[in-house]
Amino acid sequence: TVRAFDKLKILVNTVFASMMALFWSILLLCLVMLMGSLFLCQSVSGVFDDEAVTLDTKIWVFQMYGTATRSFYTLFELTFSGGWPNYARRLVEEISPFYSCFFFVYIVTVVFAMFRIISALFLKD
Repeated sequence: TVRAFDKLKILVNTVFASMMALFWSILLLCLVMLMGSLFLCQSVSGVFDDEAVTLDTKIWVFQMYGTATRSFYTLFELTFSGGWPNYARRLVEEISPFYSCFFFVYIVTVVFAMFRIISALFLKD
């Protein structure tokens, strides 16, 4: 019966060996998401005083990016759900096209590059 659990022992040892890499990967992702969310929260704060922006858009912007916590959670969803156009398009179309630069850099560096690097790190370990 001990022989039957050899593969399980290898699997458990592998998981425990990769815990530090997982911890640092999560920490790095959280820091990048925090920086991005603080940037978005600060940059959309001027929308609430803008008369040209509709009330519906102001409410949506506040619900998604109005506070640091809301902005962080939105960036968390944007990063891990794969539905990032739902969170980016309205800012780009209704607030400013310059947000497309932010989302381009964020999606390319975090969603594509960092995820690939983290995956490679786990494959290496």
